[in-house]
Amino acid sequence: MKNKLDIRKNVLNYDNKVILAPMVRVGTLPMRLLALRYGADIVYTEELIDWKFLKSVRRENEVLGTIDYLDATNGTVVFRTCAEEKEKVVVQLGTSDPQRALKVAKMIENDVAGIDINMGCPKEFSLKGGMGAALMTQPVKAKQILSLLVQNCSIPVTCKIRVFESIDETLNFVKDLESTGISAIAVHGRTRVERPQHPNRNETLRKISETLRIPVIANGGSREIENYRDLIKFKEDCGCRSVMVARAAEYNCSIFRKEGMKLMDDVIVEYLKNCVDYDNPPSNTKYCVQNMLKELQETPRGKKFLECQTLEQICNIWGLGEYCRQKYLEYQSRGIIGRREVAPDMFSPQLKKQKTDLDGEDIDICLNCVFIRVNYTEDPQLPKSRLIVYCGKNKYDSPKYKVFNEDKLFRAVVTLNDKKYSSSYWEKNKKYAEQGAALVACVSLGLIDREQLVKDGSILE
Repeated sequence: MKNKLDIRKNVLNYDNKVILAPMVRVGTLPMRLLALRYGADIVYTEELIDWKFLKSVRRENEVLGTIDYLDATNGTVVFRTCAEEKEKVVVQLGTSDPQRALKVAKMIENDVAGIDINMGCPKEFSLKGGMGAALMTQPVKAKQILSLLVQNCSIPVTCKIRVFESIDETLNFVKDLESTGISAIAVHGRTRVERPQHPNRNETLRKISETLRIPVIANGGSREIENYRDLIKFKEDCGCRSVMVARAAEYNCSIFRKEGMKLMDDVIVEYLKNCVDYDNPPSNTKYCVQNMLKELQETPRGKKFLECQTLEQICNIWGLGEYCRQKYLEYQSRGIIGRREVAPDMFSPQLKKQKTDLDGEDIDICLNCVFIRVNYTEDPQLPKSRLIVYCGKNKYDSPKYKVFNEDKLFRAVVTLNDKKYSSSYWEKNKKYAEQGAALVACVSLGLIDREQLVKDGSILE
């Protein structure tokens, strides 16, 4: 009779699969779901660092229908997943320590389909931390990490590597890794120092696949992949049992459609809907759309897009502004904790509601008001500048700001004519906190139209 670990490990297999490869800032939930809906069999997350997971808390988000791992200091989403991808999502972990890797694996194993150890990233951040491609120079540690995970996890464990200059050195390394009991291995057919302009070593991938018994996942062919047929041809050219793609999917995720590629605008619209539905951060959304647009960022529409800062502003360009607005209001009414509503100690069991007061400060006017930089194109229009001009005209003393800093979050109080004004939002930098407080004062004094701020998303009612 099979034990519990073996039963779960059989849920996900890597034979004859097309896979969304791990991509920094791209492999978040909206893009992963889009890839699955277009036909991808398995989707990898971006590389997630072990210590970030270890300082996170798991929360079931009933409003979004997701499982969220949130940074306990500032509420940032470290990892978000949902039922639709549960049996198909693989978390790629950046780690240099077997015990840390295991702790993370035990945290998340019931929420994901598999765990992959990044052993191929050539970026300086990974190398300095002993992660990524640094593990290829430490085969003993690489084996320790994989062995410990395989022996203690109820889901498949894999790794992703690059090749060495020497084919023999590469083959010896992958045989060592296979001996740990991993379920598959993904191989990028370039060395640590090679870049996309260098040809992928397809013949090396073929020899690896012929040598190993476990599935080998071919990677590195985006330069020659323009559609689904090319994806399959690349797999066959490499002689591998499965294939994963990064850059080609980053540009147009419909590369996974057997029926053919969709138009870029259609892909962007479907991606943006996912971003709205799953409350994706505007900065991450913008980054992904920029990668889709490429040179089209220089067109009039592209330049307008580059000026956007909020998700609603981005959605407006593709006719989804009202959809975004209504969904946001719906989520607010259902009590979602948004990125601008994070407060210190929000994960403390003793805290029953969001902290909005500031110790020792008797605030006269406090509004749900946030400073959005893109709404102010010239410095004289900034809230702080408006207050200074107002004081000058009326011969009042200059406004005085007091900033509170807790758990890397900031709130400010501005005092003007013996009245204190503050925004209820905690910001991630001091400057925005001060501008937020000044914005509350400007609204209260009639210097900025409240209705306009409601429309542009600066005030939530």
